[in-house]
Amino acid sequence: MMGAPTPILRSFDEARARAFYIDFLGFDLVFQHRFDPGAPLYLGLRKGDCAIHLSEHYGDGTPGSAVRIPVDDVVAYAAALRAKGHRNARPGEPEEMPWGSREITINDPAGNRLTFYTETETR
Repeated sequence: MMGAPTPILRSFDEARARAFYIDFLGFDLVFQHRFDPGAPLYLGLRKGDCAIHLSEHYGDGTPGSAVRIPVDDVVAYAAALRAKGHRNARPGEPEEMPWGSREITINDPAGNRLTFYTETETR
C-alpha cells in the first residue's frame, strides 16, 4: 500500500510564504520547525487531503517546481481566490484542457507553480 506523496517546495521568505499559502490559498499550518532560532524554517501545511511542505533549507526543493492539486470545483475556488484580491496572485478563469480537466495555475512567492484542477471527463 502506498499513500499520497507530500511535495517539498522551496521557500525563501517566511512572511510571504505564510501570507500566500495560509491567508490566500487557505492552507492550515500543521507544524513548523527550526533546528535553532537562526536556522532555516521548515513548514508543514494541509488543506483537505492535500499536504505540502515548505523548506528554506538549501537542497530541499528547486524554485520553479510544479505541483498539480485536485480540487472539487476549480471554478468556485478560482472565484474565491480572485475575491481576496491578493497583491501578486490573481487567477483568471480556469481553462479547459484537452486531457479532460479544467485548470488554473498560480505561482507562489518562490516561483513554484501550483496547478489546481477539476477533472471534467472520465478517462
